[in-house]
Amino acid sequence: MTLSYLWGGLILFSIISAMITGQGAALSAAVPQGAQAGVTLAVSMAGSLCLWSGVGRLMEKAGITDLLSRLFRPLLHRLFPSARRDPILASALSGNVCANLLGLGNAATPMGIRAARRLVNPKTPGAAGDELCRLIVLNTASIQLIPANVAAVRAGLGCASPFDILPAVWLTSFCSAGIGVLAAYFLGKLWPKC
Repeated sequence: MTLSYLWGGLILFSIISAMITGQGAALSAAVPQGAQAGVTLAVSMAGSLCLWSGVGRLMEKAGITDLLSRLFRPLLHRLFPSARRDPILASALSGNVCANLLGLGNAATPMGIRAARRLVNPKTPGAAGDELCRLIVLNTASIQLIPANVAAVRAGLGCASPFDILPAVWLTSFCSAGIGVLAAYFLGKLWPKC
């Protein structure tokens, strides 16, 4: 609801600004061009998103995600001790991490929501615990080995080699996730429990 007001306010502000500055004709010309560019980008991204989502489903059917889940289990159990006692939580967490590694944020979201629901403490339903905060930090940082969505956007905008950003993506993903998890851990130790 708030986002609707925000977008409506931005559009109204743009129209008023264009009228005040005498740029109404430029705004009128930019609106259909922007709409056309948005549709073109969405159509060009659709193929890549379908491809990588299909690759993710194939990995799941072939058991590769289960293999990755077992590979990440020691790390996930250290970050999320509740996953040791809850196999559904462990499965949702590993699926979420695997989807994020492939750059499929749209596929990671449902598993992240499932994991977040399992991490909510029924004794304090309005407060987020340390593990839930770490999950949110990891999803926000989104460690990516293959940035499929970003590559799709770059390819849709005419980039000749959309995956040439891999080293920068790996470095920033590792740094942001590492710093975020460390900050969440230390703040969880320092912040008083409510």
